[in-house]
Amino acid sequence: MNGADVVAEILKREGTEFLSCYPRNPLIDACAQKDIRPVICRQERVGVGLADGFSRVRRGLQNGVFAAQQGPGIENAFPGVAQAYTENVPLLVIPSGYGLNRQYSQPTFRAADVFRPVTKWAAMAHSTQELPTLMRRAYHAMRSGKGGPVLLEIPADVFEAPFEGPLNYTSVAPVRVAPAPEDVTAAVRLLLAAKRPVIWAGQGVLYAGASDALAELARMIPAPVACTNPGKSALPDAHPLSLGASTRSQPRMFTRFMAEADVVLAIGSSLTSTPFGPELPFGKTVIHSTNDANDVNKDIPAAQALVGDAGLVIAALIDGIARHGGKRDDARLRDLADEVAAIKREWLGDWARQLESDEVPINQYRVIRELMSAVDRDNVIITHDSGSPRKQLLPFWETTTAGSYMGWGKSTQLGYGLGIAMGAKLAAPEKLCINVMGDAAVGMTGMDIETAARNGIATLTIVFNNAVMAAERHVMETSIAKYNAIDVGGNYAKLAEALNVDSLRVDRPEHIRAGIEEAVAVTEKGRPFLLEFMVKEGYDFT
Repeated sequence: MNGADVVAEILKREGTEFLSCYPRNPLIDACAQKDIRPVICRQERVGVGLADGFSRVRRGLQNGVFAAQQGPGIENAFPGVAQAYTENVPLLVIPSGYGLNRQYSQPTFRAADVFRPVTKWAAMAHSTQELPTLMRRAYHAMRSGKGGPVLLEIPADVFEAPFEGPLNYTSVAPVRVAPAPEDVTAAVRLLLAAKRPVIWAGQGVLYAGASDALAELARMIPAPVACTNPGKSALPDAHPLSLGASTRSQPRMFTRFMAEADVVLAIGSSLTSTPFGPELPFGKTVIHSTNDANDVNKDIPAAQALVGDAGLVIAALIDGIARHGGKRDDARLRDLADEVAAIKREWLGDWARQLESDEVPINQYRVIRELMSAVDRDNVIITHDSGSPRKQLLPFWETTTAGSYMGWGKSTQLGYGLGIAMGAKLAAPEKLCINVMGDAAVGMTGMDIETAARNGIATLTIVFNNAVMAAERHVMETSIAKYNAIDVGGNYAKLAEALNVDSLRVDRPEHIRAGIEEAVAVTEKGRPFLLEFMVKEGYDFT
């Protein structure tokens, strides 16, 4: 074996099903020889997105892998890796590197050095013999503690050099950490003494596969559950104790209960302050559970910390509440569920004029409502893109099962949703995988719908085309007035057709439902579909 064969064999032992990639990298052919399918993207950051979406859906137990060539290939991948880093997604990036004799020549792009600020772990191999050790470290970093992308740069001559001796490598199991018993006891006392407790659920609950346990904990306290953007569906929105999820926009239930909460139990969340996410209101007593101690007291003061895997933390809290005399109060639980439901009815009633609008151009909220009623949400994995589609979709899309929504948004790169939707489809081919994006996002990554067609990845791409960068209107007033600087244009259904993707453009609200049904029927036959809606500007409703 040479170095490429060694890495391909390790990827096979780790359960790798496909290699997201862009030539040239010796690993591509080595993986193909091991029956690991290459999925060659059109743009490297979309290739990273493919690996990202796969890891999210497989909950990090199997990790997406992206391979790029040295120099320009891995340079183009930087935005995708940076986005995955902000979202704590565990994926593996393996760029080829320049030969060892060039490592200290200038200019030489050393990926391991450049990517270190946006990876959980980054290293460069200097010999074929150290590849098993480096790969083991990479998988340990991905699967234990807080997630994040890892990078192993392999110079061309290390890929080509022979490997001596047997390959002693076994798959790396995750290491899970449980909270200290005294910390659990202190947290339980705070929860049982609280008058208006709220659970704040992050994506750590999803990675831990702990959604059912979270629902049980919510019933025991009892407390409603507010989800973060990446944590949306940790408790499905259809659950009677769900307050929904939040980004810059949020359901009224979320706003009201967070304002009135005295104790907030944050589970599986870093509580990182971000301009694109919700902030905890000031003055709350916060119990912060995270699998990384560095998150505690980082942005939000914590009255009590619970460091550990979200699933183990929830199990410990359930046990602790039972041991301290807590038991389900069915009457209180009923009253709480009724309160949540009443606020939800009021909120949806106030938004009915948007959700049921017959206006032309089409109202985006009407499309979201029609989509929810037209598809089997138990069998859907959906994501948004950056900007307006995220603000419009996240509050109103009611999830019915855990893990059915891929939220993201600390960095918010336009176009990122396209790749992660494809990765989700590769991870769960039986699901209807949907990406909702704006026309500006198409300009960033839209050519990669051809990747879906060429590789038989049957995703549904929904484009909201309002021919304008609507979210930027208030920050470019002079440029807009003088030069129409935010106007963009295009017929994206025709673009899709030119790229061998079935497509349809819809410009009347009465045709929304039929368009969705046509699109879903095509995906069920194994082909991707782009469904373009001509929509109003619609960036702000009050």
